[in-house]
Amino acid sequence: SYEEIILAYPALEAIAIQRMAHELYLQELPLIPRIMTEWAHSRTGIDIHPGAKIGSHFFIDHGTGVVIGETCEIGTRVKLYHGVTLGARSFQKDEGGKIKKGGKRHPTVEDDVTIYPNSTVLGGETVIGARSTIGGNVFLVQSVPADSLVSYEETQLHIVQKRPRLRGQTDGSFNG
Repeated sequence: SYEEIILAYPALEAIAIQRMAHELYLQELPLIPRIMTEWAHSRTGIDIHPGAKIGSHFFIDHGTGVVIGETCEIGTRVKLYHGVTLGARSFQKDEGGKIKKGGKRHPTVEDDVTIYPNSTVLGGETVIGARSTIGGNVFLVQSVPADSLVSYEETQLHIVQKRPRLRGQTDGSFNG
């Protein structure tokens, strides 16, 4: 129901607050936008910088742990799942080693992209092409062309049936 979505989906709150804070950020108000998004972060577990540019129909599902950096650009109809980080690799420095302000440090995510849980996409030069899917637990520091699927091959899972034992007995495995 609409009531459930409005009252029980923390991502809706975080996105709405970020959109208001972004408008204030564009007016170069130095502190209020950041306070707004930090308040939303404390309530929802979703950290979206007020400087991030986010298109329409943006959706975060199970948003705990989502982090979206200041210079991130997100297209329309983008879906993120919990634990996704759209972050910076490092700060750019001038010849003297001092941090340069104003550079693009966070990735660009084009239209119709889905990024599954616990994936990390870093860097201002990194672009996730339109209609791409980033699988769970992916770590990216390079661009991905449009219409791509990025995932890790499954690792081998071992399931071993344990032998029943009495309380206090050990079988020698796992030091226990």
